[in-house]
Amino acid sequence: MRNFLIILLLIMHCHPVHQQKPQIIRLKGSDTMMILASRWAEEYMKLHPSISVYVEGVGTESGIKALINGDVDICLASRPMRPAEVKLLAERFGKIGMSFLVAKDALSIYLHPANPVKNLSTVQLKKIFRGEIQNWHEVGGIDAPIKIYIRPPNSGTYLYFKEHVLDGEAYTSNVQNFLTTRALVEAIALNSDAIGFGGVAYGPRIKHCKINGIDASIENIQKDTYPIIRYLYLYTVDTPVGPIKALIDWILRDGQKIVTEVGYVSLWSNY
Repeated sequence: MRNFLIILLLIMHCHPVHQQKPQIIRLKGSDTMMILASRWAEEYMKLHPSISVYVEGVGTESGIKALINGDVDICLASRPMRPAEVKLLAERFGKIGMSFLVAKDALSIYLHPANPVKNLSTVQLKKIFRGEIQNWHEVGGIDAPIKIYIRPPNSGTYLYFKEHVLDGEAYTSNVQNFLTTRALVEAIALNSDAIGFGGVAYGPRIKHCKINGIDASIENIQKDTYPIIRYLYLYTVDTPVGPIKALIDWILRDGQKIVTEVGYVSLWSNY
């Protein structure tokens, strides 16, 4: 009998009867939001060890597709959903989804620190990325061809810039695509003739160019004086409940401090 009790205790120790399975929450989408969402996940899992938060940055469009396909719990997005995407969501689930603003961002123009150009107008930007201005001397720089670096078409940043700076017109074909904002920034840091764009939180090794004479500073983003401003979003299919609701509530409250620490602009003035 004593041996039986010892064996039983060993079995219970190795296989707890009431062991709780970890709750997994999957986030996928905007590469712009990767550094922010990764920090959210890291800090939230410290506070809630039974929760596992997985983050993947593959571009806003791919994140929305994953949400429509039912592959993720939360989509990270650097742009609003398109009507066609909402339609697909409604056809799949009979719902148009839920949207949450979680941070404010400036679409920053990246230059190499050695580039003498400090300011560009929105008109000049359009002409550069349309291929109508091809040399830096045309905008006050040195006599050197402009190398244009952009994100691929599945990026929300790519689409936002096309809609709000190029007025919906096509990019020049003379561009180089980068899968991630980090890779784009690193390439510009190595090439003094390059120009690119992305979230304001990226790029300590590069220069953030003024647009229409205005810096992409936190104050200018808060006051909407910087010309290219956007919001960052979370999307879900259903009204969040349980662990997903708890995570989003935390992001909208305590997680706003991390928004500021990363370099984006909090929704609330006290962060």
